[in-house]
Amino acid sequence: MKWAVISTWKMSYEGNLQASDILKNQGNAEEAVLRGIGIVEDDPSFHSVGYSGLPDIEGHVRMDAGFMHGRTLSFGAVGALEGFRSPVQVAHKLAERPTNNFLVGEGAAEYARKHGFEERDNLTDDSYQRYLEESGKLKPLSAYKGHDTVGFVALDRNGDLVSATSTSGLFLKDKGRLGDSPVIGCGFYADNEAGAAAATGLGEDIAKGVLCYQVCTLMKNGYSAQSAASQVVSDLTRSLTKRREHCDSISLICMDKEGNIGVGTNIPFAFVCADDTHPAQLYLAEPAEGDTRITLISATEISGID
Repeated sequence: MKWAVISTWKMSYEGNLQASDILKNQGNAEEAVLRGIGIVEDDPSFHSVGYSGLPDIEGHVRMDAGFMHGRTLSFGAVGALEGFRSPVQVAHKLAERPTNNFLVGEGAAEYARKHGFEERDNLTDDSYQRYLEESGKLKPLSAYKGHDTVGFVALDRNGDLVSATSTSGLFLKDKGRLGDSPVIGCGFYADNEAGAAAATGLGEDIAKGVLCYQVCTLMKNGYSAQSAASQVVSDLTRSLTKRREHCDSISLICMDKEGNIGVGTNIPFAFVCADDTHPAQLYLAEPAEGDTRITLISATEISGID
């Protein structure tokens, strides 16, 4: 059985390398995605995930994460979690329970504290300074400022698919706001019989199309991963533009049960993927009249790609 891993944004490159090593050495998909996302959560140079994440309107870094295992359909999620190192690890732990799988706010924090997860103040001097500079300005909230959600999808040699996400959410969001990232079917989904997916972009628009469940349903019904990804993003973009005269930025990564990948986007979007025949490489996806144009990014071009 082959293995494969795909992840969102250039910021996931180092994490994808480490996830690839785990899968290459007979590790499982959940180990791979947790390690890959953990690398991003710990890196203060990325301001949309984990440590040095950009704060909400009150100046607090409140984080969201989701995890799903495709063999059992078990999932866990946290929303508006403050003061812990790795929200995706907490989401993973919650997936072990038969109920109470999605916890938010103080309930999520109490659970994380009770189970010994490492606590950390994720507001750094850098992210607080950004908050001070921008908090008094009136302007619309937007995704993709300083990157966005990190999402990983992986297939291991046992045939198990896993999807996971982590984000600090929109900069200057309202207290308690949740986007798509911790919501099963919207920001993440995994089913060994269909495929797995993770989304990034404006959560409110992604949720309107329940994108990750939609793309997995198309793959289950015989669509290729790439055609399914292109179609769901294109259809939602077209529908929201018609109904509301605007659709914000949306990107989606997915993988079918054979390890074939797909990417859909309505903006230029960088992603990383690797499998048992290719090392981790950075690609640029761009919308192209209802389809997606994908280009390998050379080493000389990488510095100019987000």
